[in-house]
Amino acid sequence: MNIHRTLLAALLSTFATVGPAFAVDSHQHAAAAPTKLMLDHGKKWATDEPLRRNMSEIRSALAAKATAIHHGTLTADDYQALGSLVEAHSVKIVTECKLGPAADENLHHIVAELSTGADAMQGKSKATPAAGAAQTIGAVNQYGRYFQHPGWQPID
Repeated sequence: MNIHRTLLAALLSTFATVGPAFAVDSHQHAAAAPTKLMLDHGKKWATDEPLRRNMSEIRSALAAKATAIHHGTLTADDYQALGSLVEAHSVKIVTECKLGPAADENLHHIVAELSTGADAMQGKSKATPAAGAAQTIGAVNQYGRYFQHPGWQPID
C-alpha cells in the first residue's frame, strides 16, 4: 500500500465516528459539524489555490472519461487508474487544506464522497466501479455548487 493510501485510510478510519463530516486532526473544527452541505450565508465558500488545483485535476480526469462512463465502455484498468488519481488528489486536498473551519467542515462532505467513489472505482468496496464514478462525478458537481471556483463547470 502506498503512502497516499495509507494516509487516507488512516484519516478516514480515525474520523469515521464523526459521521459524514470527515475531519482531519491537524485542523481545528467547531464542535457541531454540519450534517449536510450548506452555503456560507447564501454564498459559496471561499477556496484556496491547492483546493482549486486538485479539484480541477479530478474534474479534468473525470470529464475526459465521462462519455465512456456513461456508455458503460470504460475498462476495469481505466476505472482503476481514475480511482487512483481521485484518491491521490483527495489526499492532497486533505493535507494541503487551509480553509476556515466552517468551509473546511463542508469540504469534508465532498472529500468523503470522492474517497468512497475512488474506492469503488478501484474495486475496494461492494459498489461497482461505474457507481463509484457516478458518485465521484456527483461530488465534483456538488463542489461547484457550494465552493467558489472561477470558471468551474459541472460534468454532464
